[in-house]
Amino acid sequence: MEPTQARMGLGACNAVSTGADAGLESNFEEGSGRTHARSTLANHEDFLPITSLDPSCRVLHVGKFYPPHMGGIETHLQSLCTELQTAVDLRVIVSSDDGRASEERHEGFPIYRVPTRLHVASTPLCPGMIAKIRACDSDIIHLHLPNPMAVLAYLASGHRGRLVVTYHSDMVRQRILATLFEPFLHAALRRSSAIIATSPNYVQTSPILAPYRDRCHVIPLGVRIQDFDRCDPSLAESVRAKYGDRLVVSVGRLVYYKGFEYLIQAMPQVRGTLLLVGEGPLRTDLQALAAKLGVASRVHFLGKIDHQTLVSCYHASQVFVFASIARSEAFGIAQVEAMAAGMPVVNTQLDSGVPFVSQHERTGLTVPPRDPEGLAIAINRLLGDERLRSSFAEAASLRAHQEFSVETMAARTLELYSTVMAGRAA
Repeated sequence: MEPTQARMGLGACNAVSTGADAGLESNFEEGSGRTHARSTLANHEDFLPITSLDPSCRVLHVGKFYPPHMGGIETHLQSLCTELQTAVDLRVIVSSDDGRASEERHEGFPIYRVPTRLHVASTPLCPGMIAKIRACDSDIIHLHLPNPMAVLAYLASGHRGRLVVTYHSDMVRQRILATLFEPFLHAALRRSSAIIATSPNYVQTSPILAPYRDRCHVIPLGVRIQDFDRCDPSLAESVRAKYGDRLVVSVGRLVYYKGFEYLIQAMPQVRGTLLLVGEGPLRTDLQALAAKLGVASRVHFLGKIDHQTLVSCYHASQVFVFASIARSEAFGIAQVEAMAAGMPVVNTQLDSGVPFVSQHERTGLTVPPRDPEGLAIAINRLLGDERLRSSFAEAASLRAHQEFSVETMAARTLELYSTVMAGRAA
C-alpha cells in the first residue's frame, strides 16, 4: 500500500479527560525515568476556547523573529498565535530583520517588530523591546526560547504578571554565550508560572530544565494536518514519473546537524532514489559527496520548493528519513508533516524529542545517529516490505492526527493559560 492509500482520513481526535493521554504518558514514563514534568496532553473533538479563560485575558508572545522570516520557532509562533487569537487578547513582539520598527496586523492581532541594533553570535540586540514589553501591560507574557534578548528584555521590563516559557531547545553550539547568559536564563525560569517543553525526552535530558521539572508541561508542536494528508494523485504520479518508484525523501536546511552527509553515505547500499528538499550552506559539499560516492544520479537536490510540490513529494515517496545527528534538533517538525501524509519514518536515537515524535517499530524505525549502514538497513527494510510499510504508515497518520495537530496544540496551551491564571501552576 502506498502512503496515499494508507491515509486514514481521520477528522478531529477523540476527546479524553483533561490530563495526560495514555499513550504519551506511557512513553513519557518509559523514556524519562523519574522525570517529574507534568503532562498537559489532552485531545478535543473540536478546537474550542477554554471557557474558564476570560477572552479579555491579555497574552503577549515574545519571539526572536516572525514570518516571513523562516525558521522552526518562527513557523510555530505563527501557527500557535493564529489559533489562539480568537480566544485571548493576543499581541506579538519580535525583532525586525531590517533594523526598522514596524507594526502590522495578522489575522486580527498586532505584531510589533522592534529595531535590531546589533547582532552578537546570531542573537539580535533590540533595546527597544524593554519599553515595548512594559507598554503592553499583559496578564501573561509567553517567551519562546532560546532567545537571550527576550529574556533580558523581560527581566528589565519589570513585568509583574504571569510568565509562561516555551523552552524549544538548549543553546547547543554557542557555548560561550550560553555560559554568560545562563544566570539570566535561570532568573527568568525561576519567575515562570509554567514551562512548556515540546517532548518529555527534552525535559529529562536538558540540564537547564532539571531544577524546574515540577513546573514543566509537555505540549508537542503541531501542524495543520489537512495541509499534508491529501494530495492530487496526478501530482504525486508526476513525481514518480520523473524520479522513479522507489523514492526516499528527506526535508530540512542543508546544515551540519541535519546529518545529510550520513544519509548520502548510506545511498550506495540503498536500492532506491533520494529526494533532498531544502537549501543551505552545505549544498555544494553534499553534491560533491554524492558524486564521489557514485550516487549523484540517485540523489536529487530539489532546493526550496513550494508547499504543493512538497506535499507531492511526501505522497509520491515510500519512506521519509530524518537523519539528524545533534541535540540542536530538538523535535523535528518535518517528521510530523510526513506522518500526516501517511509516511513511515526512519529517524535517529537522539537525546531530544526526535524519537518521541516517530516511535521505533510503531510508526517507523529508529537508528543510531551518524550511522550510514544503520540508515541503509532501515530504509531497505521498509522499501522491501510493503506490509510493514503500510502498517507503520497507518500508525504514523493516526499519531499525527491524535497528537500533533495545531488545533490540539493550541487547546492544550489555552488549558495551561487557564491554569496559570487560576494560580494552579507552579
